[in-house]
Amino acid sequence: MNVLVIGRGGREHSIVMKLSESKLIDKLFVAPGNAGMENVATCVPIEETETMKLIHFAKEHSIELTIVGPENPLLDGIANEFLAEGLSVFAPTKEAALIEGSKSFAKEIMKKYQIPTASYETFTDAEKAKAYVIEKGAPIVIKADGLAAGKGVVVAETTKQAIQAIDDMLVSKAFSEAGAKVVVEEFLMGNEFSLMAFVHGEKVCPMIPARDHKRAFDHDEGPNTGGMGAYAPVPDITEEAINYATKEILQKAASGLVAEGRSFTGILYAGLIMTAEGPKVIEFNARFGDPETQVVLPLLKNDLIQVLVDVLNDETPQLEWEEQSCLGVVLASDGYPGSYQKGVLLPNLYGESFIVYAGVDKTDNGFVSNGGRVLLVGTKSTTIENAGKLVYESLPANKDLEGFFYRTDIGKMKEDALS
Repeated sequence: MNVLVIGRGGREHSIVMKLSESKLIDKLFVAPGNAGMENVATCVPIEETETMKLIHFAKEHSIELTIVGPENPLLDGIANEFLAEGLSVFAPTKEAALIEGSKSFAKEIMKKYQIPTASYETFTDAEKAKAYVIEKGAPIVIKADGLAAGKGVVVAETTKQAIQAIDDMLVSKAFSEAGAKVVVEEFLMGNEFSLMAFVHGEKVCPMIPARDHKRAFDHDEGPNTGGMGAYAPVPDITEEAINYATKEILQKAASGLVAEGRSFTGILYAGLIMTAEGPKVIEFNARFGDPETQVVLPLLKNDLIQVLVDVLNDETPQLEWEEQSCLGVVLASDGYPGSYQKGVLLPNLYGESFIVYAGVDKTDNGFVSNGGRVLLVGTKSTTIENAGKLVYESLPANKDLEGFFYRTDIGKMKEDALS
């Protein structure tokens, strides 16, 4: 087969790394990709949102399957356009992808199909939202309704913080149209985890759970980011909890979308929290998570392309997983998730780890930064603790880095961070 992956980040690098192992693939392309992917796929200089150019490329190069990584093209309807041209694509239509594109829509689906989640209200009026916050008290969660690159969620520990978040979103338009509507929801206590599944209509094939670390700094401090590291599987999440989440969350969501005339094909991602009452949904995504993909796919024994073909053909792949743990740490540009400098030469990395490139470019002097999250250093080992030890041995100390930083406590509890 000739296969095209759309995207440029760490998630897409991880996907093409896994696909490159397949004996079923003749030619593997990634559009636009990044300089770090060139040894595993042919990079094509077409932007993710240039749908007609991508369709033309797929036809010209006899692409038999296209896999879409990032969320923006999904919500623009890239899958609809590919399907209309008779091209096979592993991605949800824009109607199905709305489960990620609108948090209020996702909440309505959860309410209608009795999927466990936090109680909530939706607002477009700042004063009404503030009055609700004052009535409910803190802690409370404020979410921009639309896509905000993983940064549109504020966990407000005080009423004052919540009111500020509402002003930022509804009054100051910090997230433009993404924040024209906000969801204010109950704060849930518990440990978070992510559960992704291969989905086609009502067929749901769950992967192993992962846990990412969203906050920028050690001890889960600082602003929310797109994710500073992750590990899989998650030892404190039982098989019983995974089965419950599969049946009561992923399966209900997939079946609900079919019932709504929005049948979902692709990766359905559930961001979950393990509460005293069991797993509840924090959010849904309509694609592979980032950075969870970077630690889940390396543990998959199956040929990924065969899995995707089976799912599209309504067959049930028997997923097999290595009995190991995988942990990855993100190297980010100083200042991320705020403003940061690009073009900084990457440090030398060594040890027994693999590297997944995200925001990088190539110069005569080597790789330089071209984004906030620059790369992920990961490895597999017998335990999360061992994997973490190997990864951190591959990284220079934070104090020796110029222009970059990373969290030193990925895979550890708050009180157990590395010094």
